[in-house]
Amino acid sequence: MIVTVTMNPAIDKTVSLETFVHGGLNRVKHILVDAGGKGINVSKTIKALGGDSIATGFIGGNNGVAIVDMLEREQINAEFVTVGGETRINTKIAEADGTVTELNEAGPEISEDAQKKLEEQLMQYAKEGTWFVLSGSVPAGVPKSIYGDIIRKVHEKGAKVFLDADGELFTQSLAAKPDVIKPNRIELEKYIDADHSLTEEELLCVGNDLLGQGIETVIISLGHEGALFLKRNQVIKCPAISAPVHSTVGAGDALVAAFTYGMDQGEDFETCTKLGIATSAGAVSTDGTKPPTRQMVDTLLQHVRIIKM
Repeated sequence: MIVTVTMNPAIDKTVSLETFVHGGLNRVKHILVDAGGKGINVSKTIKALGGDSIATGFIGGNNGVAIVDMLEREQINAEFVTVGGETRINTKIAEADGTVTELNEAGPEISEDAQKKLEEQLMQYAKEGTWFVLSGSVPAGVPKSIYGDIIRKVHEKGAKVFLDADGELFTQSLAAKPDVIKPNRIELEKYIDADHSLTEEELLCVGNDLLGQGIETVIISLGHEGALFLKRNQVIKCPAISAPVHSTVGAGDALVAAFTYGMDQGEDFETCTKLGIATSAGAVSTDGTKPPTRQMVDTLLQHVRIIKM
């Protein structure tokens, strides 16, 4: 079972145009509205791959109701905690060359009571065989230690956790030893306070240091260059697959979804890496935060190249 946690979901409104003109008139070619937020994107991708998940988190107001409706139409089990205030709307301006400008709202403030309700709900799912995906930002009122607290508690029940967060959410969660993490190059540079762009060798050193802290798998996203996948005594580099770029939004979430789905299905490490890269490549070829179809992913899998290091 896979449970995705989106503490700060959103309605993603993707506005497509030829070229964004700052301070000038922009003529919109197309508007796409999706249920969004990193965990929700993961749930949508898992569904597209043929799996199931439970999408949880906080929602509020009419926007929250709309998100649940969208997920239910896609046959995704949505079990959110309802809060006061209105769930945010994130606007993404997508240009024809693949450039995306994001305008993200803050979202409602979450009470301690709502946080306790969500924690109680998560503990009902926590058991051996359950994967939790903790990803994205947290709204006002939620402490940066929240992911670390959840990791410790679900680990006590035998569950596993894929953490995809940055900044304080990332650093404050490491002591809880999430099972899988997916920082990107910039996030790792901030983590070690680097004064330069890290080389591949330096990234691998940081990744190995994180493994040494008790984390089972470290995935280092390299954007258009692909990704590095590290386990103890096993390192795989996967160059990115060349694919038409419509929107890079959600590509990282697609990798998280595919890798977690593969692990939940009992696939081996190498198979999970290939599925992650293929699904991520498929995600950049779709509009907005729409996941790629399983057919597209299966086609892209034939082009995945792995380099054992």
